[in-house]
Amino acid sequence: MALEHAILVSLLEKPGSGYELARRFDRSIGYFWTATHQQIYRVLKRMETDGLLAVREVAQQGRPDKKEYSVADPGRTALSDWLHEPIEPESLRHDLAVKIRGAAFDDPAALILEVE
Repeated sequence: MALEHAILVSLLEKPGSGYELARRFDRSIGYFWTATHQQIYRVLKRMETDGLLAVREVAQQGRPDKKEYSVADPGRTALSDWLHEPIEPESLRHDLAVKIRGAAFDDPAALILEVE
């Protein structure tokens, strides 16, 4: 699994800024997939450039504007494609945890064999 998949799942659960996403990793996804704040920001920029994410500028008073990321259609397709790939045994713990979380945005039945 790539960090991109964990980011897609998290942003499908709730769009947010890079800072908000990094905090989510610290509190939830980070239990089975870790990433530094720098890694997350670097991957967000690449995913935006690749068209996987939609970004909107959010004005803030007394602070610089922030970018709010959400998943674009190509990002949904990329996640769906990955959810249907078999898991390599050595990555079972991490991949399966993210796939189970991401199944809410695709066909959960596609994971039955993986879970069994």
